[in-house]
Amino acid sequence: MTPLEALKKYFGYDAFRPQQEAIVRAVLEGKDCLVLMPTGGGKSICYQIPALIREGTAIVVSPLISLMKDQVEALQAAGIAACALNSGQSESENLRIRQECKAGRIRLLYLSPEMLLTELYHLVADLQVSLVAIDEAHCVSQWGHDFRPEYAQLGAARQALPGVPFIALTATADKVTRQDIVRQLRLDGCHTFIASFDRPNLSLDVERGLSGKDKLDALLRFVRRHRDESGIIYCLSRKNTEKLAEELVRKGLDAAPYHAGLTPDERDRVQTEFIRDQLQIVVATVAFGMGIDKSNVRWVVHYQLPKSIESFYQEIGRAGRDGLPADTLLFYNYADIIQLTKFAEESGQREINRERLDRMREYAEADVCRRRILLNYFGETTAHDCGNCDICKNPPQRFDGHILAQKALSAIVRTNGQADFRTVIDILRARFSPAVKEKGYDRLPTFGVGRDVPPREWQDYLLQLLQLGLLEIAYDEDNHLKITTLGADVLYGRRGLQLARTRREEAAPKRAAKAAQAPRQALFAPPAADRERAEALFQELRALRLRLASEQGFPPYIIMSDKVLRLLAAAQPKTVEDFGNISGIGEFKQKKYGRLFVDAILQFLSR
Repeated sequence: MTPLEALKKYFGYDAFRPQQEAIVRAVLEGKDCLVLMPTGGGKSICYQIPALIREGTAIVVSPLISLMKDQVEALQAAGIAACALNSGQSESENLRIRQECKAGRIRLLYLSPEMLLTELYHLVADLQVSLVAIDEAHCVSQWGHDFRPEYAQLGAARQALPGVPFIALTATADKVTRQDIVRQLRLDGCHTFIASFDRPNLSLDVERGLSGKDKLDALLRFVRRHRDESGIIYCLSRKNTEKLAEELVRKGLDAAPYHAGLTPDERDRVQTEFIRDQLQIVVATVAFGMGIDKSNVRWVVHYQLPKSIESFYQEIGRAGRDGLPADTLLFYNYADIIQLTKFAEESGQREINRERLDRMREYAEADVCRRRILLNYFGETTAHDCGNCDICKNPPQRFDGHILAQKALSAIVRTNGQADFRTVIDILRARFSPAVKEKGYDRLPTFGVGRDVPPREWQDYLLQLLQLGLLEIAYDEDNHLKITTLGADVLYGRRGLQLARTRREEAAPKRAAKAAQAPRQALFAPPAADRERAEALFQELRALRLRLASEQGFPPYIIMSDKVLRLLAAAQPKTVEDFGNISGIGEFKQKKYGRLFVDAILQFLSR
């Protein structure tokens, strides 16, 4: 088979995505490759197609049992002989898999890095290895955002398998990390492929300055716009995941926490229910996600600021993997800066972690197209704004903010730089908080000069003053605010100041909901008159998919993605042959499911 024939036969696609075919051909020619491709960009195809064409068994190194299980189930559902060796299986099952491999009946064998090193001179030595694929390759590098020491030993495999092509794949790696991956894996002279990092189907929104009840209310509005759609909420701590999940459940939402402190059985239960569409929302630490290949995650929320753009980009990339529109939302306030700066200062890589946090802050605080910031971080430029982030959809209005700034700067100076964000806002708002009463700040001339500005808006304006360099946080002095030379110039009237007007979140949900729904309709809906019928058919096909998945023990998206179901609902094929012409349906799925889905469509159309 040619690569294109294999793509059509097994996966049902008529064409490769950008870069995929060139990578496949390089591996088929026996070349080592480093592939940088965004989450949802089709990395797996880059080694799965060569594995189906080259003689022998492909070894795929993967960091998590859950990720291996997901990949193996997806391949088996497409009629491909794939399996995994791992500690979560019985010894008899692992023995059977070893025998199948030695008999040459397995095309792709998934292993953890530890298992590969253990089997390198035993099982692997007895196999005809067609290629070695190292997934999540950023784990190799100490500069990567998820370094794992066992990955750093994989260079031994390159030495033990001369002549076998190696392909290292990752969704996020800056230049330093890429160089370290090549060095650690001993891939000298490898071909590097960097695909576009643009995921235009993802909307990018930031809510600044919200805390407490305001933040929870904004989250609830966002989640309720996504009724019955799967989503992930990321928090920085285990405590926050449990507290937030409990609050969502109290509000009538279907949510559960996920973090490393839960028992393995509890983590497995939450993850299994989520990928099988039995649980709508997972509230998680970053421990959740790498093992999730779920294609129909429709939204991702970061409840606190992430540590770096690399981790943020990978986490939002778990939404919309099927190519349909998906929404992302980042909450950001000054408490995040305090907490993450403390983490960075206490880490073993203080300077690089502070630098990465600064870049993440710049993204959250920016008033220019957010997608352009992300793309620029990964070395990709574009001449156009995206039209699908909060800045593009609702450009900030600017105003003369020097008087407002002078009120805040004066309050800070009059405390002798001994007040934090919250206390400064209490002074401006004339709130008799314990800190205000203890320090006598209620006797300051600035007490109450900003009572006409809501607390949320003061939070945002102080963040802008911090971003613009008028303020700085003394992290070594209980996070007190100090004014800078530039701040003094504004305070004493030597310099003017333009601020971005704080967005009123009351109007935002309607705009965002409208913007979120329009692309989905434009992409896959038939004419407006038939839209309700198409949606009703989609829901029936979705129910059929869920039944089939439950019977076979597969997650529903492995049977067929939401994108394929949308295409079926729009095209309404009336024969099994027409069913097989839908993009994303290969020969195996056409034979296995064609009659069932066509009968369901015909029955629907007969009503």
